Amino acid sequence: MSFTLLTEVFGIDKDRLYATYFGGDEKQGLPSDEETRLIWLNYLPAERVLPFGCKDNFWEMGDVGPCGPCTEIHYDRIGNRDASKLVNADLPDVIEIWNNVFIQFNREQDGKLVSLPHKHVDTGMGFERLASILQGKDSNYDTDVFTPLFAAIQKSTKAAPYTGKLGKEDPDKKDMAYRVVADHVRTLTFAITDGAVPSNDGRGYVLRRILRRAVRYGQQFLNAPSGFLTELVPVVVNMLGEAFPELIQKQKEVEEIILDEEKSFGRTLNKGIERFKKIAQGIREANAGSDKALVVPGEDAFFLYDSMGFPIDLTEIMAEEEGMTVDIKGYEECMRLQSERSKMDRKKGGNNGARPLVLEARETSALAGKNISATDDMAKYDWNVKPSAKVVAIFTTTESSSDFVEEVKAGDFERVGVILDKTSFYAQAGGQIYDTGVLSAANFKLAVDSVESYAGYVMHMGPITSGSIKIGDVVECQVDYARRTKIAPNHTMTHVLNFALRKVLGTTVDQRGSLVDESRLRFDFTNNKALKANQLAEVEAMCDDIIKQQLDVYTQNSAQAEAKRIQGLRAVFGETYPDFVRVVSIGQPIAPMLEDPENSNWSNFSVEFCGGTHLKNTKEAKKFVLYEEGAIAKGIRRVSAYTCDLAVEAEERGAKLQAELDAIDKLNGNEFVEAVSAFKPVLDQSLISLPLKDNLRKQVDGLVNRVKKIKKEAAAARAANGVRDATDVATKAKEAGQDIVVVKFDVGTDSKLGREMLEAMSKIIPTGSFMIFSTDSDANKTAAFTQVSQHHVDSKQLDARKWVNHAMAVMKGKGGGKDALNATGQAKTVEKVDEAVALAKDFIQ
Repeated sequence: MSFTLLTEVFGIDKDRLYATYFGGDEKQGLPSDEETRLIWLNYLPAERVLPFGCKDNFWEMGDVGPCGPCTEIHYDRIGNRDASKLVNADLPDVIEIWNNVFIQFNREQDGKLVSLPHKHVDTGMGFERLASILQGKDSNYDTDVFTPLFAAIQKSTKAAPYTGKLGKEDPDKKDMAYRVVADHVRTLTFAITDGAVPSNDGRGYVLRRILRRAVRYGQQFLNAPSGFLTELVPVVVNMLGEAFPELIQKQKEVEEIILDEEKSFGRTLNKGIERFKKIAQGIREANAGSDKALVVPGEDAFFLYDSMGFPIDLTEIMAEEEGMTVDIKGYEECMRLQSERSKMDRKKGGNNGARPLVLEARETSALAGKNISATDDMAKYDWNVKPSAKVVAIFTTTESSSDFVEEVKAGDFERVGVILDKTSFYAQAGGQIYDTGVLSAANFKLAVDSVESYAGYVMHMGPITSGSIKIGDVVECQVDYARRTKIAPNHTMTHVLNFALRKVLGTTVDQRGSLVDESRLRFDFTNNKALKANQLAEVEAMCDDIIKQQLDVYTQNSAQAEAKRIQGLRAVFGETYPDFVRVVSIGQPIAPMLEDPENSNWSNFSVEFCGGTHLKNTKEAKKFVLYEEGAIAKGIRRVSAYTCDLAVEAEERGAKLQAELDAIDKLNGNEFVEAVSAFKPVLDQSLISLPLKDNLRKQVDGLVNRVKKIKKEAAAARAANGVRDATDVATKAKEAGQDIVVVKFDVGTDSKLGREMLEAMSKIIPTGSFMIFSTDSDANKTAAFTQVSQHHVDSKQLDARKWVNHAMAVMKGKGGGKDALNATGQAKTVEKVDEAVALAKDFIQ
């Protein structure tokens, strides 16, 4: 097919094509791929069918994982010559344009190759290379795949035009920057359109690294303005939107995400570059006159990552530009020390340091090698059954090993894994948690606390609580259906929630994940903004209404190709589905949908691919309550909900809070103020209906305004009382012949009131000096307002600053002022205020 497309459809001269195949590897015991060689000889002469070793024709995704031999098609740009010796020579004139990888092995941690139970072909074509061939260009970057982007970059940055220079011919890295920016903005536009989002984990971090590399090249080498990358998105959409219409639909979302990332990284980019320059300069100075290789310490690379947001590969590129390398081991050690690794999931692994109970490719291949068939788990869709099943494998692990055993008894291992020929247990998949229960026989019992499926082998895990079990024994499968009865409503209503969100927010909403267990449901989806209160209310009401409609839940197996044609059918982004799928529909039988898949009416029902366990009718869910909504990443929102009894309880909690708030509304004075303050945190922490919580918060806001008014009136009364009391104290002091006064009030710490009280006392004793301690019991604060007369300063009897600091020291407070005449002290406590008053009085003795 590859050869036919290239030669017959695209019209490429087959005399310029060379095919490579895997020539074998004796060290690894891998034979030459003669089957592929013989197939190629049907199309090309033997001198253009070339064998190569593992380096070129054995594809691996990394140190571990799926891999296999491959066959490649190479093209000679010049032609009319024997270019066989130039194949795989890394020359621009002879290039690889197609690769077919035969994924048939798994590379283990120890380096061994294990045959995969399921094999497939992974094919890939070089789109840009093919375009350069068809357009007669010598470089991918000279094709119309890139030239419009280069023009837009030049317009945005005002840099010199792109000239196609490489390596030493491009010393200022201008052309390199053009290529990096153009390539990366295309990648970002497509990836974000497909639902990926820059983040600090997994594929999201790959995107973030790509984006930050593009920003750095643009700003450092092209002097690009902030936000320039975002400006290039419309160019990509204009170029490729006709072929990929989803680019047009998601353009605004892509622009918002990229702009947000640009702004975030832009705040630290220049600082990071300057920091790296200082690091590089320090390394050169420290190694002046030495022949030692220049290495950026791992600690510095980690700092750039942790504090400046520089991905390690960006630091490596900057180091390479300076003729340096990075101490990757040191960097990785810093990463390791930054946070403790999570402990192994106790559900999957035993205690006491045992390896997790997980079947890798080696184990599943071993089972297949013994002709053990995958587990028949169709009984998982049955309820209240106790089928008998035969034990076909027993898996155990220790701290240093994992192995299949013939027999095991209670106490041998903390937890074991048992594989049966058939089962009624549901293995965790598609967001739904596993079933729990018991496997039992006459003299055996295993408490199943986790169930997982590996390459079709369903493993039941847990401790053996009594007896022993061996291969060939027959056990009874006893699922905890009471627990599953709580899981099923959450799964069915997750489908309903997905449907409701798309109805309320639009069809651009896509599922990004879910979690369904016995206590709640959680749903992740694409949306750039938080849901408004009215949207949450509409979604919740729609879900609750579908429960009230008492709709039947239908399931039917179908060919995937046929089922995908059903209008409105939903599938999970990134999920791989088999050729034959299970369709779940709520409220509409599936057979008519398959007969007339283009009927637009089907969009009015929830229809999804799903292998989980569900209700028979939505009425069994009883009640639906949305209790949580928030962001988990840029452009990804998460909602959580209750069904059944937990939803009813949430509704009752909400009603109770409403009653409490109604009662608070009828209170007055301090009792009202204290009740409102106490109610707010209780409301914030309550897991109740979000629409109700929003309404209660609005009511609380109204009560808070009343609280502010009451406090304002109280403050005004305190101020009036404070000035009056200060006047009275000064009057009595004058009558007693005193010109230095220390007094304590409880009228708050407002500085304006403090000045007013000091002014009132000065009017009574114009040559007097005063220190007023005033407390705020509610805020637990104390202020000391101090004024010293010029007479007392000149006589060096008092200095306002020294006086207030002396007094406030006992309260661990501090004071200060512009001069010796005025000062203010503050303490974050009201305790020991009487001691402070005594110290102030002692100071004037």
